[in-house]
Amino acid sequence: MKHHFPNILTSLRILLTPLFVYFLFWGNGPGYAWALLIFTTAGITDIYDGKLARRYRVESRTGKILDPLADKILVLSAFISFLTLDLIYLWMVVAIVLRDIIITAVRFLLEYKDMPMATSKQAKSKTALQITSITFILMYLSLKAFHVLWFTNPVEQLNVILVLMIITVLVTVYTGLDYLYGNRKSILALVRSGS
Repeated sequence: MKHHFPNILTSLRILLTPLFVYFLFWGNGPGYAWALLIFTTAGITDIYDGKLARRYRVESRTGKILDPLADKILVLSAFISFLTLDLIYLWMVVAIVLRDIIITAVRFLLEYKDMPMATSKQAKSKTALQITSITFILMYLSLKAFHVLWFTNPVEQLNVILVLMIITVLVTVYTGLDYLYGNRKSILALVRSGS
């Protein structure tokens, strides 16, 4: 059972995503609070699936593909939902989505061709920043619904969400470029093998 537990946690993160989106659009205080709780729970599974895989030495090819895919499904669902709720701008979501589509496609092709693949050292900071931004926005929505003005008023007056999202997008794009640059030799070899 313990050999499958990391992938079960990863799958749980995917299954929690539609539930998270449902409560987010349900809105009001309870809806936003539940969305925050579900997102936090999903974030915890992201921390422990990798740790358990390394501890029990059960890192698998499926896990290596499924884990970042689960992250992207959860994170992109949140950002697309925030766009729909008019909390962030379209260009922010487009930049994040394009970066993830390109990097995921390159990673999948390199894995499929068994080509050497370097991981970006900044990737974890990107994920941490994205999760921090989403958590902050969910906290803002929850507290605004409960009229906690001492928190929400400064957030609105100082455009904290806008600033946080600009930083998040810049870091996201930078880590994507860093990944492509770090794997440039393998990517060139991949392009040549297909021509």
